[in-house]
Amino acid sequence: MPDAARRPSPLPFALTALIVAADQAAKALVVSLMPPGSLAWRSPGDFLWLVHQTNTGAAFSMGDGLPEAGRVAVLILLPLALLAGLCVYWFKTDELSRFQRWALCGILGGGLGNLVDRVFRPDGVVDFLSFRFYGLFGLERWPTFNVADAAVVVCGLLVAVSGFLPARRAGDGG
Repeated sequence: MPDAARRPSPLPFALTALIVAADQAAKALVVSLMPPGSLAWRSPGDFLWLVHQTNTGAAFSMGDGLPEAGRVAVLILLPLALLAGLCVYWFKTDELSRFQRWALCGILGGGLGNLVDRVFRPDGVVDFLSFRFYGLFGLERWPTFNVADAAVVVCGLLVAVSGFLPARRAGDGG
């Protein structure tokens, strides 16, 4: 089969662009409408809060206390290298199903959305969604997150689950 016929469609990268755009648009709204640290809306039953938080670390504020050079290395350069590796893998492998290619592009979009913040927002990544967690794992509320974080988690779970399912590969039009 000629190489062109085996190449996966680049269409899943539209999901990457959509996630980055939605994430950055939501963050721009939060920054423009809410002062940092504020609670703008609370759902009935206190399940969902819209808040404006910033995070100079990674998930759960890990790495928040690192010196600037360490944060750049661990929170910008390392994720950038991992996302570049993910792209190379996406284009080089025939082992991914079409579904997995879409999910990996969702992870890429989420990763890029947060990298944009880490590079261009001196106050850190903007987080704004806070859900009640009812004391599970000792947490009354889940740590505040954003669209990019949600994309990485949901798409990561989809990739993991899809690994356990029978899949069509290579020639499925990916």
